[in-house]
Amino acid sequence: MSTTVRAWGAPAAGKPLEPITVQRRDLRADDVQIDIAYCGICHSDVSTVTGEWGDRTWPLAPGHEIVGTVSAVGAEVTQFRIGDLVGVGCMVDSCGECEYCLAGEEQFCARRVLTYGQTMPDGEYTQGGYAQQIVVREAFTVHVPETLPPENAAPILCAGITTYSPLRHWGVGEGSRVAVVGLGGLGHMGVQIAAALGAEVTVLSHSPSKKADALRFGATDYVATAEAGALDAVRGRFDFVLNTVAAPLDFGAYMATLRVDGVMCNVALPQEPFQAPVRLFTNHRRSFVGSLIGGIAETQEVLDFCAENQIGAQVEVIDADGINEAYDRMMKSDVKYRFAIDASTF
Repeated sequence: MSTTVRAWGAPAAGKPLEPITVQRRDLRADDVQIDIAYCGICHSDVSTVTGEWGDRTWPLAPGHEIVGTVSAVGAEVTQFRIGDLVGVGCMVDSCGECEYCLAGEEQFCARRVLTYGQTMPDGEYTQGGYAQQIVVREAFTVHVPETLPPENAAPILCAGITTYSPLRHWGVGEGSRVAVVGLGGLGHMGVQIAAALGAEVTVLSHSPSKKADALRFGATDYVATAEAGALDAVRGRFDFVLNTVAAPLDFGAYMATLRVDGVMCNVALPQEPFQAPVRLFTNHRRSFVGSLIGGIAETQEVLDFCAENQIGAQVEVIDADGINEAYDRMMKSDVKYRFAIDASTF
């Protein structure tokens, strides 16, 4: 048995999104039913529905930055009650038994299931948060602090955890010199979080137009990288560089901004490979690393951290019929800094 709910999704790869219906399973013992209030739009949503990330089963409703209210719970649910404000991020299932699941790092589980566009062990095909309602296992549901406005909290479920996790893993804190490359959906969260962790934050952005915003988010310096020789002024300055930009970069020039033992971490997913001379690493014991979202416990941690530090995504709230325009604007970097869909308009 299942329930039909209204949603918006792509009928096929590369096609505009349109009203569709999706099926939500009937509650199992460990399930939480959520009436969705807001769902953020992530660049990965665009990459998926355009077919850039491979074929899917269509129609497909994207969305993995989901905030809503619990409307029903299964018989064995203990952590959530009807009326709770909750969130769902990028994953809805994993094996629960491997070393990564047991360590609270479900994102590395070989059998993890993403919130949309993948198949559950029982054959259910996951449909995302561009919908009225979703049913998710308790273990993949998180509490959203009441002090966070739900529309501003939604992007924390992806953009927030994607930047928080590497900053925490590589020990960014008081005294750290951090550069954030790009001030978009990911970057504006990274700046706020790094600053709240106590770091000295510099934004490296192509355009000078976002300087005032960067400083408002907690940065203490701003470098407009389109200016000739701009990165020369910050050579050897940073302990940690967080790259949130998927566009091609002069990789060597950015690596050269690191100090001895510095780390450059990529959370964006560029199509083109990076290239740099090996001596750029060996001469200063620098490292290039990557990071993916975070586990469920860490996702709860970042929500609590953001609430404590009064951090939220800056969002433009849109109705469902504005999704396709929002996609077009995202591709032109014409949003400050994340879209959040009002789910009541589905």
